[in-house]
Amino acid sequence: MDCLFCKIAGGETNSYTLYEDDIVRCFMDLNPDSNGHCLIVPKKHILDLNDMDADTWNHILNVTKKMKHHLEERLNPDGLTLIQNNGDIQIVKHFHLHLKPYYKENQTILPVEEIYEKLK
Repeated sequence: MDCLFCKIAGGETNSYTLYEDDIVRCFMDLNPDSNGHCLIVPKKHILDLNDMDADTWNHILNVTKKMKHHLEERLNPDGLTLIQNNGDIQIVKHFHLHLKPYYKENQTILPVEEIYEKLK
């Protein structure tokens, strides 16, 4: 299988990793919609919510809370949007949860490297 997110989660492809444990990797989106846009991806290949077991889902939600707090501390957004696509709308066919900080005032999207330095 040639899955980009399996390669990133397994450390075969470089990423701006913010968090990692035995189950998931959280890394910066290379084409962010907002400053701090990141993804949480299970290391095991899971297609979508239909393939997700309850333990992994609960773990992802716990990591989401940690990452939300971290993004709030470092970037001071006004809110956070969570997005998870399934089916035809899912570009990479590996479960991933987007965390997109929201800012009331329009912000210039900064280079990923610059935001990563603030978050690591």
